[in-house]
Amino acid sequence: MRPREFNHDDVLRIAFDQFWRKGVRGTQLSDIARDAGVQRGSLYNAFGNKEALFLCAYERYAGEYLSTLQKALSSGTLRARLTAFFDMTIKNFCSGSPPRGCPTTRGLMELGSAEGEGLDENARKAFADLMSRISGLVQEALSEGIKRGEFNGAPEIAALHIVTVTRGLAVLERAFSDEAQLRKIAKHTVDLVLGRESR
Repeated sequence: MRPREFNHDDVLRIAFDQFWRKGVRGTQLSDIARDAGVQRGSLYNAFGNKEALFLCAYERYAGEYLSTLQKALSSGTLRARLTAFFDMTIKNFCSGSPPRGCPTTRGLMELGSAEGEGLDENARKAFADLMSRISGLVQEALSEGIKRGEFNGAPEIAALHIVTVTRGLAVLERAFSDEAQLRKIAKHTVDLVLGRESR
């Protein structure tokens, strides 16, 4: 069997960076091939089409994101964990120059587009899976907070509320590009869920 002509992980990283910056419709396989230093035909042979390449690249991103998120939610008080979660989320939205926004929200906006363009049901499932897993990790942190006497609400509903706020933050980042505003909203959300810190 003939060996692959490129490093799979490098191609996925380069591809995802382009998808994140330009969206799926705005990204061309020829641009990915050029930046990765491979032939366009090699990408077709390895992945089949642009949407399949996006899903592979998104899966890689999701795995890295969830691993980092687990670390952010694993130490300190519940307030510190939720604050770290929002810090990480906002940093992710505001990364890049210009800021790239949220890849999941951007991808969701490309669902159901014109025939032959954008993303399909497989992408929707990938986005939904990541959002469910994020919500599950936040819910675990809240459940642990109950055991430590730091939270007395319903973990599942609170986790959904927190994750829903992050979707709103993604939209506000695109509209206003105001990181300070996002951080104020994040702090207020943590206060709403846990109560204000006593001074």
